[in-house]
Amino acid sequence: MKIAIVRLSALGDIFQSMIVLQFIKKKFPNSQVDWIVDESFQDALKDNPHISKIIPIPIKKIKKTKSLRGLFQAIKELRQLTLYDYVFDLQGLIKSSIVARLITSQNRIGFDKNSIREKFASFFYTKKFFFPYHENVIRRNCYLLNQALGLNIDDDDILKKESFFKLDKTFTKETLVILVLGASFESKIYPLNNYLKIAKAIDANFIAIWKSASEKVMAQKLANKLKNVSVSGNLSIKELKQLISTASLVIGGDTGPTHLAWALNIPSITLFGSTPGYRNMFETKINLRLESSSKIDPYKIDKTDFSIAEIDPKKIIDLASRLLNV
Repeated sequence: MKIAIVRLSALGDIFQSMIVLQFIKKKFPNSQVDWIVDESFQDALKDNPHISKIIPIPIKKIKKTKSLRGLFQAIKELRQLTLYDYVFDLQGLIKSSIVARLITSQNRIGFDKNSIREKFASFFYTKKFFFPYHENVIRRNCYLLNQALGLNIDDDDILKKESFFKLDKTFTKETLVILVLGASFESKIYPLNNYLKIAKAIDANFIAIWKSASEKVMAQKLANKLKNVSVSGNLSIKELKQLISTASLVIGGDTGPTHLAWALNIPSITLFGSTPGYRNMFETKINLRLESSSKIDPYKIDKTDFSIAEIDPKKIIDLASRLLNV
């Protein structure tokens, strides 16, 4: 059986979507599972033993450069791919559904128009399934595969999931807590002063990780004030995976590195303000969340909602102490 999965972006969403792979391979061990992704995120998929081939396409680059030549080349490459038994669009956007449509298959699977934000995307699927958009994203992806392939993934299976990546682990006796300072937009970022309170209260070594210049400044401010905090380099995705795989705990907002901890079965505390925690994370015994009191509409995220700042750092410290002493 040949299966293609389309999930073009973003980092955290790709990590979460990979949950389906191990269950496909469990039922169909000889299947070929290829993944179509924006080229800027292809490293997120590497080291997963269940992916046969990573197929990168330059969606972001084409959009930025407005290159017709690049567009036609991408279309040509998608059309030249092998015939697939199933193509799954796990993103549910118009751009991802068009990508799925360009791949040769009799079975292009996605959510119906009442289950996605960009309703027109469902036009490009041959089989469509309803699962409410506001429901948990992990359950949504598993449901789609269950309906098409009869995988029967349930919550207990998700809780017992294997780590998504095969990495060479570096073992250390020290307690290492990673603070994820940034996110894709500002209202998902927890205040620096609260991170300072957390690092002061917990007896551990901390690494503050960053991506943008402003996040690096935040990390350096933390390190200047506390001896137990160090600043990471500008990590590649490969380096990020390696670092988080060695952590005792990861604390951060609704963003890629915190979701990576979940994918690696590393303890984590994910903080939600302007985005819906009940939807964007699947809790386990070691992967917990804290949410502000905001009422979130998943169809329309309010990026001016900075309620993440309301989350009491004492609650984070209590959860961190519990997870570090498991």
